[in-house]
Amino acid sequence: MSPHHPDQVPGDDVDLSEIRGDGSPLKETAFDITACGSQNREEPVVTRRELWSYYLYYNGDNGVGPLGFSMTLFQSLANEAGYDPVRGPGFSCQADGASGQCVVPWAGGTKAVSSVVLIANGLSFAVMTLIFTTIGSAADYGTFGRWLLLVVTCICWAAQYASMSLTSPSRWGVAMALFMIGFISYGATLVFYAALFPRLARNTAHTRELLQRYNAGEITREEYELEESLEKNRISNISTTHSNIGYIATLCLNLTLLLPLKDNPKVNNYVLVLVNSYWVITGIWWFIFQQPRPGPPVPKGENYLTVGWKQIWIAIKQYRQLPNTFIYLFGFFLLADGLNTTGTLVAICQNDKFSFSFLQNTYLGLAQAITSTASTLVFWYIQRYWKISTKRMFVVTNVVTIMIPLWGMVGIWTQKFGFHNAWEFWAYNVLFGLFQAPYYAFSQTMMAELTPPGFDNMFFGLFGLSNRASSMIGPNVIQAIIDKSGDNWMGFPFLFALCAAASLVIWFFVDVEKGRREAGVWAENKRKVA
Repeated sequence: MSPHHPDQVPGDDVDLSEIRGDGSPLKETAFDITACGSQNREEPVVTRRELWSYYLYYNGDNGVGPLGFSMTLFQSLANEAGYDPVRGPGFSCQADGASGQCVVPWAGGTKAVSSVVLIANGLSFAVMTLIFTTIGSAADYGTFGRWLLLVVTCICWAAQYASMSLTSPSRWGVAMALFMIGFISYGATLVFYAALFPRLARNTAHTRELLQRYNAGEITREEYELEESLEKNRISNISTTHSNIGYIATLCLNLTLLLPLKDNPKVNNYVLVLVNSYWVITGIWWFIFQQPRPGPPVPKGENYLTVGWKQIWIAIKQYRQLPNTFIYLFGFFLLADGLNTTGTLVAICQNDKFSFSFLQNTYLGLAQAITSTASTLVFWYIQRYWKISTKRMFVVTNVVTIMIPLWGMVGIWTQKFGFHNAWEFWAYNVLFGLFQAPYYAFSQTMMAELTPPGFDNMFFGLFGLSNRASSMIGPNVIQAIIDKSGDNWMGFPFLFALCAAASLVIWFFVDVEKGRREAGVWAENKRKVA
């Protein structure tokens, strides 16, 4: 049994040889709960109603609208407004005998539609970078984080409802703007939503009971850390499952419009409104039932627009004290860039293959959603039954992450496979569901494990920078390759190399257990200085 004081929580690195005669440690390494907000006793215990409202928010925030259909509608309108550069202006990209290439007017010249879609993604990620770095850390102070999620959610809802105006090819520029607004705000909701769950996990009745048992000497530090990690994984996996359930429910609802109104020119617009309304109905409850857990006041002389940059700069300067946290952030920066851009490129190929059909994308989405839901539960059961570490589960999912761009790369040299056939997109969506849904859950839990307690929004802002905003690099590189070669498949080699390199960094250079203890010590020292 490791020695500890009643007010300490796991994370103490107290060496028996460094204890004074009076029992106190020579080094100030004890991690005090009340000092760093790991589990503030004044914070309310999570209620069942609150936790379910948290899950329901993610049930609606499943990405079908802002991440999927909005991009399909934007790409479809741009494709209709463009022309085949081989045949010349006036020759439709969708006409019989078209070359397969399609360009639209751009900055005094022309640019491939696929490149324009990737540019929109890259610009969106750049704006996300600004958001996460400027106000991400500020959400740790006062009640700012509570209102921040509400504001970005309402912006996303408004952009989705505005899609009703996108009814002709001439409005492809407006479609691009609305896609970007919706995508940016959607990406922000994911980050600020994820930043809530470490605090929720620290305040569940189960975690409180575990802490009491640890302080009473009934369980060891290692046992406490394992059980707390499993509690974080429980909430993360259940919320991911709810997102997948919402994905299925939304796609099934779409069929109630897509099938009977398949010949209606505005059916895609109606579907976006329906998808968004589902999110409004399921998401509003979190803002009603969320209990107040305010952070400390903004430091004197600071404001919400400046404190974020200063906190991030302070955190970055402390990378030597948090090496595992920052190595993970760096590796995930590359991995997320590769995976997100791969998903966008496959979606572009998929839209071209199925002629931008919302109905076909709904069927493919259902295949992904059903397998995602099942795999998230199965992975969680396997982890819980055998008590497998988060990192090991994460590594398993990474293997498929690398294989996706590798498969697309083969399509450069042959038309037989490599995302050239309808069955391959079915296989892709099934495999993506089986392995990439758990990937998102475990990557989030990995970040929670390595985040200094009480600084959740600061480090989840950096995580958001890695997860979403990092992808301003990949789309811009890939769009340049496609614009020069005229071949979408030429982007896959770069993405394969990026995903492989990032995975190796995380596999061999991140020690989660050591990083968790480093984060605890860092948090307490930071609070002492403040």
